[in-house]
Amino acid sequence: MNSNLDIKKIERISKALGDPYRILMMEAIKKEKGWMQCSAITEMFDLAQSTVSHHLKQLVEADLLISEKDGRNAKYMINKEAMSEYVKFLNRFEE
Repeated sequence: MNSNLDIKKIERISKALGDPYRILMMEAIKKEKGWMQCSAITEMFDLAQSTVSHHLKQLVEADLLISEKDGRNAKYMINKEAMSEYVKFLNRFEE
């Protein structure tokens, strides 16, 4: 595999992106072009805060989001490097 991602990492990313809410969260965070507060993400969806936190945790564990504490709150940003590696992996199937 000519990627910095191993097969387990690819599986984790694919599973994380297998939920429509997670994809919508990734899109919302990308539109911010930087950090987005957890509370802002929670306000966008008709989901319990604990459910939003669970989805965000899955995205962080897949290395798709970077998480940072901001006082008592958390903020998130797209991990462009990990996303780029995943896209490179997927692009191999077009050849």
